[in-house]
Amino acid sequence: MTSINVPYEVAIIDEIQMMRDTGRGWAWTRALLGVMAEEIHVCGEDGAVDLVHSLMSTTGEHVEVRKYHRLTELKVESKALGSLDAVQPGDCIVCFSKNDIYNVARVIETRGMEVAVIYGGLPPGTKLAQAHKFNDVDNPCKIMVATDAIGMGLNLSIRRVVFYSLIKPTVNEKGEKEMDTISVSQALQIAGRAGRYGTQFDMGYVTTFKPEDLSTLQSLLSQQPEPIIKAGLHPTAEQIELYAYHLPNSTLSNLMDIFVTLSTVDDSLYFMCNIEDFKFLADMIQHVPLPLRARYVFCCAPINKKMPFVCTMFLKFARQYSRNQALTFDWLCRNIGWPFTLPKTIIDLVHLEAVFDVLDLYLWFSYRFMDLFPEANLVRDMQKELDAIIQQGVFQLTRLLRNSETAVSSGTMSVDDDEFAIQQQKQTYLRDYYCVVLKCNL
Repeated sequence: MTSINVPYEVAIIDEIQMMRDTGRGWAWTRALLGVMAEEIHVCGEDGAVDLVHSLMSTTGEHVEVRKYHRLTELKVESKALGSLDAVQPGDCIVCFSKNDIYNVARVIETRGMEVAVIYGGLPPGTKLAQAHKFNDVDNPCKIMVATDAIGMGLNLSIRRVVFYSLIKPTVNEKGEKEMDTISVSQALQIAGRAGRYGTQFDMGYVTTFKPEDLSTLQSLLSQQPEPIIKAGLHPTAEQIELYAYHLPNSTLSNLMDIFVTLSTVDDSLYFMCNIEDFKFLADMIQHVPLPLRARYVFCCAPINKKMPFVCTMFLKFARQYSRNQALTFDWLCRNIGWPFTLPKTIIDLVHLEAVFDVLDLYLWFSYRFMDLFPEANLVRDMQKELDAIIQQGVFQLTRLLRNSETAVSSGTMSVDDDEFAIQQQKQTYLRDYYCVVLKCNL
């Protein structure tokens, strides 16, 4: 979370359209309205301009809008790709599931072509290494397979974007997972990565893998981004503390429900973000004795709750904090299995990605609880080491896939989309969780 107590001369907030996100949009709203800066530069979609104007008018701020136009042409091709045999140098195949990425990368590499891979779960260093591999004109790797992670923060020399599918998993306002066609905003942002100014291509192309998706893509790209009407909000720690004062026996999860039920929001500008992820973490650590403010901060942590190893370590972090015991480098090494080894299968790679997320989580807490998370510099060094190991695993992705297929065929491993690591870690996580519950109830 952005510090709103430190004064700055200039603050830069990127991807401001994320204010509409039903899960973490509140973080962008909080940054825009709360950061102590003499000047704020806001970057993002054109669809966010009116909302930013409206929000700033409530605070009496002056808004200056500067619009930038694409300097190269983007053309929608008249035919779909149809087959992975038709990929060309400079192509980026965009998938919306990790399973599709692995399958597409494997098929292309069996055709004798090298592939760069980028998806959200990879460490930043690995993403940059894969981007450099793809961008290097002297490198034989000329094909990229990626998720929509390419749409944020990476400069890529892409000639053509190919949408492998237009269906993406989303989370609705109730926190439920759904499968839906990508939005106009998402289509424009991803397609816009092709033929960007300053790359070796003076024109960008975009198409779909499936012929039946092409007309849908053409329709999406012919529209303007949807205007962002409302910005997300989230109960603050101070508000929850006030409720806790009057309801001292309520759990944090219950306090959040009560607040959301009773609160009145200016629905012309704001909406209340989904709190299910917050409540998931609150319920997980409910039996760990923590001060309310610390409990609230723990529940704001950016965690992928689909990764049981990350949830297990989150629980251990909370338990160690509750004992007022520092989470030292040695303690961390014992709990994450350092030193690390090169992954032999996809499940090994996914586990290392989860470990990297745990180190990220440690650093997140180190900014908020410096006394009990004191080893930030050593953890950053460990991250660099782990990043290098993950890079090696991604460079050898085909071998990992082959090893994983061997394990599946022999019945020693089950592979299912983004849940590779869950079966391996589930028992450990549940055992640890119930041990905490039983111990705290004794």
